[in-house]
Amino acid sequence: MSKILVLLSGGIDSTSLLYAAIKKVGAENVVALNMYYGQKHMIEIECAKWQAEHAGVEYIEKDISTVFGGLEDSSALLMGSKKEIAHESYAEQLKHTDVVSAYVPYRNGMLLSIATAIAYAKGCETVAYGAHADDAVRRNNGEGTAAYPDCTKDFIDAQARAMMEGTGKKVVLWAPLWNKNKADVVRFGLDNGATREVYEHTHSCYEGVRGGCGTCGTCIDARDALDAWPETEGLKQN
Repeated sequence: MSKILVLLSGGIDSTSLLYAAIKKVGAENVVALNMYYGQKHMIEIECAKWQAEHAGVEYIEKDISTVFGGLEDSSALLMGSKKEIAHESYAEQLKHTDVVSAYVPYRNGMLLSIATAIAYAKGCETVAYGAHADDAVRRNNGEGTAAYPDCTKDFIDAQARAMMEGTGKKVVLWAPLWNKNKADVVRFGLDNGATREVYEHTHSCYEGVRGGCGTCGTCIDARDALDAWPETEGLKQN
């Protein structure tokens, strides 16, 4: 694992993963890739830029919003959507719906495909992806659809096989957070060199409110996760 491309959104999960990648191969061997796909919470992009600059890694930004153009009503997360972001936890949402309101159809499959092409072109043997267990929680006691179907272990395994096959075994997928909850992800980041200042420059709110609305699913998860550790307790995100 000598050169790693990290899908960096500017949120807690991908930022934690960024520092793990740096610890593995050094900042000079890490490329951070951010993609704007038409999401409402564009503050994350500011955070991704800050993280890359602060960590001293190469930063690439791509605008792929046209890919999801016309699909606004499929997800409350997209600009122009008439759907509303749900202000309840993922577990509560899954009591009355198959997927959470912020799910963008196959977004992560699209992002990983583009990331794989860029990684191949830039000589990165690994693409790092920050999906974690809370995003893959399933309804109906684990038998139903996941909150984000493109964050599950089954998806990760299938995507990893496709990436290997599609690049002639040149690019592998690294998703070390898949079995960690959000609090575990913060601990993982802290243990790999992330600091309180680093997490202050992350953004989680799907409403795109600076500092967070405090009540959407991702705000709830982020607040609980950061408050779980003395190093980040009471921290206010960007």
